[in-house]
Formats: sequence, structure tokens, C-alpha cells
Amino acid sequence: MRDVAEAAGRLAAVPFGAVARWRRGRPLHPRGAVLDAVLERHGGRTPFGVPWLDAVRCDRVVVRLSRGAGLPAPLPDVLGLAIRLPGGDGAPVDLLLSTTGSGRLTRFLPVLRSDAAATYGSIMAYRSAAGPVRLAAFPERAGIPSDPGPVAGAADRGAVAFTLAAAIGHRGWRSFATLRATGAHRPPEPALRFDAVRNPPPGLAADGPLARFREPAYATARDVGRPSTT
Repeated sequence: MRDVAEAAGRLAAVPFGAVARWRRGRPLHPRGAVLDAVLERHGGRTPFGVPWLDAVRCDRVVVRLSRGAGLPAPLPDVLGLAIRLPGGDGAPVDLLLSTTGSGRLTRFLPVLRSDAAATYGSIMAYRSAAGPVRLAAFPERAGIPSDPGPVAGAADRGAVAFTLAAAIGHRGWRSFATLRATGAHRPPEPALRFDAVRNPPPGLAADGPLARFREPAYATARDVGRPSTT
């Protein structure tokens, strides 16, 4: 399975790179709202057994909410929620979530949505000392159109907020943090490149077929689509 996933990722890198060159930027999630936010980790009611999930800490973070294929609203799309927070050694920590179901089986499936206040999941597993971990974000409000302008306006009103949760194996979700946007980031679209495979939280390692597919595919698309000024 490892070789198959890596081969599929290298194969997917070809069209990803072509789309990146055509768009002169990201092949996926081409337009997004970049927000300033606060991520407050409170840990679980019972320990997860993963220090990063069990930690109590408050960080200022940068969030990007985007439409995966870049389809115009109000058409549904696979939406993305990316979070960048500081790491302990100066390197960033990147979380990449996309709209999914929340059940024990549907958490593995992408879901088309038009409302940015949706359920987002990692789909990709993380390897940890406690077992395979997946992350999710559950909205605290609804009714936010997913185009960048309305998302930024909702953030300025304090209406973009999520509860972050983790599930170990096939067990249920348990909350460990809250994410609250404080307003649109200025400038509105900095040259951010999130990488959940290279920049996982401490104590977690990107794992499974999706991680092995994602690395070569996203690396090629990222290098082709990177602006020459960055």
C-alpha cells in the first residue's frame, strides 16, 4: 500500500503541477479568506495521552478558509480550513482540514458544502503513542457563505468560531481546543503555504495512505505554484 500511495501521489503531481502553472498559484483552494485567530487549547476531560492535545495553552494563529476547487459560490465545494500556529522549535505547526462527515465512517469522506460554518476533518491520520489520531473542527455558528469576502466580514464581526476535537482510532470525538477568529488578516492574502505532512504537531506524525499520496503530489504543486517573489 505504501508504494501504491506514493506512486499515485507522483502521478497526481503531473496534473496538479499543470493546474498550478495555469492558475499561477495553488492548484487547489486557489482563493481564500485569511484570518487572524486565537487557538485556546484546554485539553480533554480525560487525557488523550498525546502531550500536544493535553496541553493548556493559548496561541495567536493564522487561519485560511477556502473553496477546494475554486468553484464560484453558491455552488457547493469541498471547503478547507487551514490553521498555522507556532511550534516549540521555531518551525510552524500546520493543520489542514476539509469538509467531511463526523460519524465513525463518514469522517473519512469529503463532503461538498456551501456554508463555511461546516464540519471539517483531517481525513489523514496522525501516528501517535496513543494510536492513530484524527482531528476535526465543529462550527459554533452557522450561515456563513464560503466566498472570501463574506468569510472575512463574518470574522470581523466575531462570528467565525470552532470547537476543535480529536478522535483516537475509531473512538468518538473529544474536544481539546477552541478556535476564534478575531478579524481578517492584513494583507488579505499573504503567500502562505500550509503543509500538514511536513509540519505536524509535536508528538504526531502524518501517517497512512493519504499522507504518502499527499507528500509527492503537494510538493510538486507547491513548488510549481510558488510565486517567484517568495
